[in-house]
Amino acid sequence: MAVVAGWEWDDTLFSGTAPYYQRGRLPYAPGLADALAEVLQLDGQGRLIDVGCGPGTLALSLAHLFGEIVGVDPDSGMISEAARGAVEAGVTGKSRWVRIRAEDLPAGLGTFTVATFGQSFHWMDRDLVAATIRDMRLPGGALVHIADLKTERRSVDGLPYPAVPGAAMDELVRHYLGPVRRAGRGVLPQGTPGGEAAVFTRAGLSGPQRRVVPGGQALERTCDDVVAGVFSMSFSAPHLFGARRDAFESDLRRLLREVSPSGRFSERLPSTEVFVWGKSPAGP
Repeated sequence: MAVVAGWEWDDTLFSGTAPYYQRGRLPYAPGLADALAEVLQLDGQGRLIDVGCGPGTLALSLAHLFGEIVGVDPDSGMISEAARGAVEAGVTGKSRWVRIRAEDLPAGLGTFTVATFGQSFHWMDRDLVAATIRDMRLPGGALVHIADLKTERRSVDGLPYPAVPGAAMDELVRHYLGPVRRAGRGVLPQGTPGGEAAVFTRAGLSGPQRRVVPGGQALERTCDDVVAGVFSMSFSAPHLFGARRDAFESDLRRLLREVSPSGRFSERLPSTEVFVWGKSPAGP
């Protein structure tokens, strides 16, 4: 089943974005690991599978809470970055990174105490993947859906630098790539789907328990950070610009300098929203 009618995943979706993730993407709220340890009663044992792990951002931040972490992602660049991050974090002995689509699980990976989706579930055949992960969990295990809190307003009032000019940057991307959101070799005019709760309920999962880990911490960002953020996105992945990539980056940097001649911007860290799902006693 396609994510959205008329669009199908292809392996160029995040092509070339992996090197930009760590610098460009805002981190999760700093209390996330502690919140999950409390809610899930984690003790440094058990196994974690992070589905759609990207460059390992989430899995590596939780590695100390598990005896083993496994990250799966279909993009080879993401898997390479995750493996590099594991070396830097000193957790290569307890981590494994597998290039595979979530739809092709279980792939002999065994069972897990916890499965996480960090802003990745919307790219998948969600009913298929939810049912598969449900059956890959050990008794009493949990499926955890994690995302930035979308409903909060984050003002930079009182901070030393201008806000990142998101609307103007989006307009520049549209100028180069057209008015319809790009996604791999196709387009997503309406974006990706929501309604995860209905999907997990159909899969026979109970819950959810909801927890919001507060953000709001002030961040200072450079032009390089902001440019990396743009190139980390599927809809503005570097390859989409083709021969015009350098011209786009020049125009983007010019725009940023016009907004902030110092080349610095202020942002506030988003809060992180966590939904913990378990298996219904009467579920499949």
